[in-house]
Amino acid sequence: MLTPLDIENKKFSKQMMNGYSVEEVDEFLDDLTVDYEKAYKQSTELKEKVGQLEKDLLHYKALESTLQNTLVVAQTTAEEVRNVAKQQAEQIIKDAEVNARKSVDDLGQEILIKKKELEGIKQQFDVYKAKMESLLISQLELIKDLNKDE
Repeated sequence: MLTPLDIENKKFSKQMMNGYSVEEVDEFLDDLTVDYEKAYKQSTELKEKVGQLEKDLLHYKALESTLQNTLVVAQTTAEEVRNVAKQQAEQIIKDAEVNARKSVDDLGQEILIKKKELEGIKQQFDVYKAKMESLLISQLELIKDLNKDE
């Protein structure tokens, strides 16, 4: 690409016949140099701006990728936490069921033991009652015998 300096320093050979007016060519080249210099500066600035925008775009794409990866990790972590919590809840329920069954079994055993104790006490009471009846009958017999003797 030509630079404004290239245009300004451009020299044309002069011809004797049918040549251009040197003043008009120089004036046109001066105008062209000014316009081209503006366009060249604008083009350079725009190229720099495009370069900066491309850098920014790469930065934002990297940021977007990082955010997407973070989101995926967060979703995965949330799913893992949910699964662990579900497993813990299931384990707590299983433990509670086992403890409840054990408590029911223990209470059942204790009830059986108490029933046996009650039966033993009833038998002891029946034996005691029979002994008392026997004692009372023998005492009554004794009193009757005493009354007969008198």
